[in-house]
Amino acid sequence: MSAAPTKAPLRRALISVSDKTGLVAFATALAERGVELLSTGGTAGTLREAGLTVTDVAEVTGFPEMMDGRVKTLHPKVHGGLLALRDNPEHVAAMEAHGIGAIDLLVVNLYPFEDTVAGGADYATAIENIDIGGPAMIRAAAKNHAHVAVVVDPEDYGTLIAALDAHDGATPYELRQALALTAYARTAAYDAAVSTWLAKATGEATPRRRAFAGTLATSLRYGENPHQSAAFYLDGSARPGIATATQHQGKELSYNNINDTDAAFELVTEFHPDDGPVCAIIKHANPCGVARGDTLAEAYGKAFDCDRTSAFGGIVALNQTLDADTAERIAEIFTEVVIAPDATEGAKAVFAKKKNLRLLTTGGIPSPTAPALTYRQVSGGMLVQDKDVGRIEEETLRAVTRRHPSAREMADMIFAWTVAKHVKSNAIVYAKDGATVGIGAGQMSRVDSSRIAARKAQDMAEALGLPESPAKGAVLASDAFFPFADGLMAAAEAGATAVIQPGGSMRDEEVIAAADEAGLAMIFTGMRHFRH
Repeated sequence: MSAAPTKAPLRRALISVSDKTGLVAFATALAERGVELLSTGGTAGTLREAGLTVTDVAEVTGFPEMMDGRVKTLHPKVHGGLLALRDNPEHVAAMEAHGIGAIDLLVVNLYPFEDTVAGGADYATAIENIDIGGPAMIRAAAKNHAHVAVVVDPEDYGTLIAALDAHDGATPYELRQALALTAYARTAAYDAAVSTWLAKATGEATPRRRAFAGTLATSLRYGENPHQSAAFYLDGSARPGIATATQHQGKELSYNNINDTDAAFELVTEFHPDDGPVCAIIKHANPCGVARGDTLAEAYGKAFDCDRTSAFGGIVALNQTLDADTAERIAEIFTEVVIAPDATEGAKAVFAKKKNLRLLTTGGIPSPTAPALTYRQVSGGMLVQDKDVGRIEEETLRAVTRRHPSAREMADMIFAWTVAKHVKSNAIVYAKDGATVGIGAGQMSRVDSSRIAARKAQDMAEALGLPESPAKGAVLASDAFFPFADGLMAAAEAGATAVIQPGGSMRDEEVIAAADEAGLAMIFTGMRHFRH
């Protein structure tokens, strides 16, 4: 095995890039330091237009670019120049015998496959944007990082030039190692994007092999707990949300901030902005209050009143542009993060006085029904499933009790059902007049969730000085069926008048009979929303 030299002189570079950001300045800096430039196609043309001397790869290989550019760098004089061990006599002899010149730097960024697919390209266009020569060269140069530097991201241009200046025109081994790591991660991510697209294009829901990739957005101070290290990676999708958000103020987000803020924003995206203002307040990835309102300020107030204690130090998500009035209301208590599609200058001015509050704007609201995959790591593997984009329509619901729900009850049931989708199982949600009034989350027993939700409603009455629990006259949503009538009876005892649940229990008839006896209206959706 070749020993890695501490420094490797950089005399000859091959540059072939699709993303030409910073290209001319970088190539000029190389040329000024005496580096010979090799290039291909459009990259070579760009460099010549800038007045730089460039040698075409076709001149080196003796073969023209052919087959619409599919074949241009797949040649021994390219790959030999990248792979040859400079301190191996046999390799050096082979280079001399076959006229192969060493290539000390490879600068390649790949055909824009991910952007092409994201733009809705057809199958044939996507195929033509799969790079072949680029990944092959990147892998070759990265393998030979003992002698060769490889750059795949324009953000590394400045680092490399600075290293040349600091090391008399050579690259240090530690830099070449770091660049090789980035290079292999890039080709892995590229192949992951291609394979994921091809699985979708061919309708293969469970391919034999599945690749996962991400690009570092930021290193985090720590993970869920201070003794855990963590980082935030982007998956390359353009879905508006925590990954696309602009942070306007406040200290950096933590692991838990990101997780909770994502949960909050995903909940409010269930409600289209054109259908009116909606606010969700999240604590530990569970909603502690969700409400509609005629204004965002009203929606926030109703959501806050559901559980004022849990709202302290929570995450607030809004489905419309944050205004100053709403910001004033939110600023009355300590809030970790506020996320919205946008914010007015007045709202930003209000929050500017709250240095510890983070304000994020996403630039839009994603479609709640857009297909996507979700991942969860388990010991030794990964669980992959379709994102839960299931929704219900009033005309598909089935009334199973003698009493059918009123129009008000039906509207509240659909609202509560939508919220329950984002509550950890077992989930129970009481709602009244477009606002949650009690939420029971994450219990091992559904009846316990029912009791907790009812107790939360009673706590709300005491906090607001109400004469009775707001659960009286409310509706109840359960994310899964009631296996026994006891959970349903807990709802009746709390004062609920209507229930929405999936149905499907072996004891459905017993539960329906109990609902009829209690005078409840009950709807079956035929769909459940487990959220573990």
